[in-house]
Amino acid sequence: MRWQLGWSPWVGRVVRTIVVSGFVLGATSGASRWDPGSPQMTAGAGLWLVATTLTLLVVHRFPLTLFLATAASAFGYYASGLPGGPIIIVPTIALFLLTRQRGPLTAGITGAAALTVAYLAHVVLSGSFALEAGAGFVVVWLVAVIGVGTAVRYQLDALAARREQADEHRHRVAEQERLRIAREVHDVVAHSLAMINVQAGVAAHVADRRPEQAKEALLNIKAASASALKDLRATLAVLRSGEDKAPAPSLAQAAELLEHARDAGLTVDVHGEPGDLPAPVDAAAYRILQESLTNVVRHADQPNHVDVRFERQRGTFTLRVRDDGRGTTQPTPGHGLRGMCERAAALGGRCTAGPVDGGFEVCVALPIEGEA
Repeated sequence: MRWQLGWSPWVGRVVRTIVVSGFVLGATSGASRWDPGSPQMTAGAGLWLVATTLTLLVVHRFPLTLFLATAASAFGYYASGLPGGPIIIVPTIALFLLTRQRGPLTAGITGAAALTVAYLAHVVLSGSFALEAGAGFVVVWLVAVIGVGTAVRYQLDALAARREQADEHRHRVAEQERLRIAREVHDVVAHSLAMINVQAGVAAHVADRRPEQAKEALLNIKAASASALKDLRATLAVLRSGEDKAPAPSLAQAAELLEHARDAGLTVDVHGEPGDLPAPVDAAAYRILQESLTNVVRHADQPNHVDVRFERQRGTFTLRVRDDGRGTTQPTPGHGLRGMCERAAALGGRCTAGPVDGGFEVCVALPIEGEA
């Protein structure tokens, strides 16, 4: 496979050179044979034509130099009285490649310089400043080749730009999906493990003295782990199938989160109602509430009470989660806080989290489309 990929460009160049050589030699020989007034094809003329066409093997590397060289060769060939033929095709290919690689400005300047040198050579050789009718054809030929080369160059550049944009878009979509999955997995696992950790500590503490309470803690651990496994299976099913068939989280399930927090020993008060929310806002608010309660259980210093407030005003849904943990300081942003802020920002909202008098508060404001 590597051999094919490494040699395929050279195969194309060799084929191109052979085809052009055959065409130039054949057309020149045919014109010499069938036109009685044309000079006869000679071995020297054939060698001249072959030597000129052989430059096509490396013209892609030195387009400017070989354009000048092949243009001079073609001019000299036509001026020498040898049989006429399409040798002009070789500098045409060189000029086309020069335009495509270096741009129309370089090609135009080089072509104009070649025409100037050719005209001065004509004046020296003929002793006359007059031009033949064929000079107009040469100018038209030069402009046409540069024009076609420019069009091809811009088309190839546009295709490359579109491919680059498509690749960038695919990378951006993949990155967004990766972050979304990371947030989902983090929220599910962190919340469940935090609750399991608390309940396991309770069970270990009261196992000998209050076995009934230990049993209740173990049942809570079983319920939390079952819920975590369910959510993880749903997330993995989405990854395997590529289709989002998992049920979307919703604040309609908030009672379960609040019950987990109460099982962890917290007193939870709820103020207000979220009401009906657009699915993206509903899912983001649920995950932010989940992560906020998880942070209270995991990081707050001896919290006893949590206030959860739902507010809707002027097209904005606001969620506040406030605890009464002692000695609260500004936290170092981790995966959880970053995830909450990313969820809010993705919907055009904002999220703040920091210490307040007597505890810590998370406040998120999410816009609701269609409400004023």
